[in-house]
Amino acid sequence: MSVKKADKILLTGGEVLDLSSGNRESIDIVILNGKIDKTGAIEQSSFQGTVHDISGNIIIPGLMDMHVHLREPGREDKETIATGCAAAMAGGFTAVACMPNTTPAIDTQEVVRFIKKKAEDELVDVYPVAAITKGRKGKEITEMAELVREGAVAFSDDGSPLMDTSIMRHAMEYASMVNTPIIDHCEDSYLAHAGHMNEGLMSTKLGIVGIPNAAEAVQIARDIELVRLTGSRVHIAHMSIKEGVELVRRAKEAGLPVTCEVTPHHLLFTEADLQHYDTHLKMNPPLRTAEDVAALEQGIKDGVVDVFASDHAPHTLEDKNVEFDAAPFGILGLETILGVILQQLVNRGVLSLEAALAKMIIRPREILHIPVPQIKEGEPANLSIFNPNKTFVYDASRSKSKSRNAPYDGMELPGVVWGVVNKGLLLTT
Repeated sequence: MSVKKADKILLTGGEVLDLSSGNRESIDIVILNGKIDKTGAIEQSSFQGTVHDISGNIIIPGLMDMHVHLREPGREDKETIATGCAAAMAGGFTAVACMPNTTPAIDTQEVVRFIKKKAEDELVDVYPVAAITKGRKGKEITEMAELVREGAVAFSDDGSPLMDTSIMRHAMEYASMVNTPIIDHCEDSYLAHAGHMNEGLMSTKLGIVGIPNAAEAVQIARDIELVRLTGSRVHIAHMSIKEGVELVRRAKEAGLPVTCEVTPHHLLFTEADLQHYDTHLKMNPPLRTAEDVAALEQGIKDGVVDVFASDHAPHTLEDKNVEFDAAPFGILGLETILGVILQQLVNRGVLSLEAALAKMIIRPREILHIPVPQIKEGEPANLSIFNPNKTFVYDASRSKSKSRNAPYDGMELPGVVWGVVNKGLLLTT
C-alpha cells in the first residue's frame, strides 16, 4: 500500500455504481487538488497528470464503518489511530467512527481533541463516539453538549452496558437535546454474568458458561421503551439474535427512531464453530445459532437492519493465546467486512450489491448526521474503488492492523480493493 497526494490524477476504465438505481456507468474521473474536477470521457493523450487504469473496478462513495475500536489512547500495543486507519484503507474504507473504550475513555473534550488531532493527517476520516457516562462506569452522564461541540458524533458506553434505566433515560433526553444518537451495547449484565459464548446445547457440550439471547433481548426492549418515552434516537449495536430483529421491526413499524447494525461475523459463523475453543471466534455478543443467523438475514432482506459494521476489536496475541474463558472478547474486521458481506449476502442473492453498499456508505452517515459523499464535479473526492468479482485470500500475518486476532485467516473472499481517495490523498493497495 502506498499513500500519495491526489494533486492531479485521472481514473479511467472504471464504472460508477449508482446506489439508488443499481446502474453502472463507465466514466473517467479527473481529481484535481482533492476535488472531482471533471467526469465523462477524458482524452488521455492531452491529460497532464497521473493516469490510473482501473478497468474491472467499480467506483462508489467512500465506505464508512461506524463501529471500530482504535485503542488509542491507552492500548497502543493493540492498535493505534494510524494502524487502525491503515487497516480501514486496506478494507476500502474512507471513514470510521471509533468507540470510547480507550484509556482514558472518550469522556472529555481533551480526549476528543486528541483523537481528531492524531487523525487529521490520515486519509481516513475518524469520528469519535463519546462515552455516555464518565469513565463508562454507568454513574454520571458526560458533558454531552461540549463533547458534540468538539466533534463527537454519538454516545455509547460500548462494552460496559448501562444498566441503570433512570440514567439511560436522562442520557437519551440530553442526547436528544443535541440531536445526537445513543449507540447501545444491549446486554443485561446480570443475565450475561460470567458468560463466554452463546447459552445452549453447544455451551453445555463444551463446558463453557453461556450468555442467553434474553440478555440482549431484555436491553433492546428496554431501550425501545425509553425511545417511546423520550423521543431520542437509539442505534442498537451488533444485533445478534432473532428476538432483536422482531423487536426492532415492531419499533420501526411504530415509527420510533430506532436503528440497528449487524456484524459480518454474526452472519458467517455460528456457535458450532467454537468446537475447537478458538479464541479468535470469541466476541460479544457471542456467535449465536443458525436460527439466529437466518433471522438476521431475513431482517436484512426486509430492511429492518440499517447498517453493516465490523466491530473491529484488536487484541494482542498474548491476550488471545490463553484458555477460552480467560480470553478477551473481540476480533479484527476492517479488512474483511466488505468481502464477507459480498460473499454471504450479495453472492447468495440475499441483497443486491447496491443495497448492501448503501448500508456501509449512506445509512451510517445518515444516522450520525455526516454528509454522504457525492460523485459529482466540484465535490470532494471521497471514493472507494474495488473489483467485486475478483477474490483474495486473507492472510492475517500481513494485516495492516497492529493485531492479528482474525478468524478469517486463510479464507478466500470476494472484493479486491484497488484503492481509496479522500482528503486529497490516494491509496493504492
